[in-house]
Amino acid sequence: MIVLSGASASGKTEAAKMLMTKYGIKRAITTTTRPMRSQEVDGRDYFFVSKETFEKLIADGAFVEYTIYNGNYYGSTKNQIADNRSVVIDLEGLKSYTQFNDKRIVTFYLSASEELCYKRMLERGDTVEDAQRRIANDRKLFARNRIPKVDYIIDSGSKSIEEVADEVYRLYNEHLKAKHQS
Repeated sequence: MIVLSGASASGKTEAAKMLMTKYGIKRAITTTTRPMRSQEVDGRDYFFVSKETFEKLIADGAFVEYTIYNGNYYGSTKNQIADNRSVVIDLEGLKSYTQFNDKRIVTFYLSASEELCYKRMLERGDTVEDAQRRIANDRKLFARNRIPKVDYIIDSGSKSIEEVADEVYRLYNEHLKAKHQS
């Protein structure tokens, strides 16, 4: 499983999309308690469950990681860990994945300059205020001393999204080969 993390607009979501398009790497489906939006499909976009169901899954130890965001639970279940899958995760989720002992998990941190991330946010339609707030938040959240030990750090600011996806895919396959041989 490819685990992608990084600051806002570091390229992780776009890299995951490119991995699916170019290499057939499917996205792991995460679970949430937030209401389904009109274009979303249960089991494709998320597994939509009640708060009570989510809390039972927590009690049963079903999650690698979970968080509460905007009053809703979001989490990655252990049963979604598989070869040729990817998940885009926040820093706390990344910490959980780095501590989870499963040879199929390969962790990546995508790094890009604040200036580039800010530019990307504006290009994708974020407001100036939102982009500035995210940069300020990410400056604290993604300080070097807070980033857990990951398998690979990729400078996503010096490459196209396709080049990032290609590098992730290559490193992922090399990593799995080396782990299966040891």
